[in-house]
Formats: sequence, C-alpha cells, structure tokens
Amino acid sequence: VIELLSDLAPRHVARIKELSRKGFYNGLTFHRVKKGFAAETGDPTGTGRGGSGKKLKAEISKEPFVRGVVGMKHAANDINSADSQFFIISGSAEHLDNKYSIWGRVIFGMEFVDLLKQGAPPKEPDTIVKMRVAADVN
Repeated sequence: VIELLSDLAPRHVARIKELSRKGFYNGLTFHRVKKGFAAETGDPTGTGRGGSGKKLKAEISKEPFVRGVVGMKHAANDINSADSQFFIISGSAEHLDNKYSIWGRVIFGMEFVDLLKQGAPPKEPDTIVKMRVAADVN
C-alpha cells in the first residue's frame, strides 16, 4: 500500500492515479531490483527504457530517499523526463536526495518489496498483478 504524497508532487500523483485507473501498471514487471537499494517498475517493455509516452516536469522536494519512499525515474541527463516508471527504495539512498521526484511512501507491505527477485532484469521477474487507487475500491 502506497500513500500518495500530492503535497510533494501533485502532477506525479495525478499521473500515477490516471495510469492506475487505466490499468496501465497491471501485469508490468519489476525490471530492476537491487537488494538494499531499490525495485524499479512501470515500463511496459520490461527493459527500463519504455513508458506511457507522456513526460512530466520534475517536482523535487526536500524529502529524503529512505526505505519505503517511492520516486519517479527519469533520464540521467533530463530531470523533466519522468514518465511512468517508478522505484521503491528498500534501503537508504541519500545520493538520490534532491534529484528525483518523490510521489509516495509505502505504508504497508515493505516485506513484499524485500522478497522481489533481484537482477537487471531478474531471470524470472515479479509482476504487479493489479495496481489500484484506494479511493476507487469499494
């Protein structure tokens, strides 16, 4: 369960909600998982190079990248290139502070992030079964 932090990244939260409601994330793999660092997903190609086709302007905050924080991936040379890919921090990653947009925080289920198969990509990657916005669930 990821708490959405619209006060930190309103455009990113709105886009995550939009894509989730369209079923975009359902069935996507965790294409890069490094224990004690992060698990990346959100790429329909499973390569780490794909996306939804809509770029987002960065919303950098002062929040630190600590265990459970969810950030938006962007190209190394363009902070305004985030799309649909995101990562969940499983350790501490202060080297990412002030460089990536934070849009969420895992509030339940980090033990499942810790169980994701490692690799880039993992030999048999884990997938998102279904990603939903809690406000829409009856």
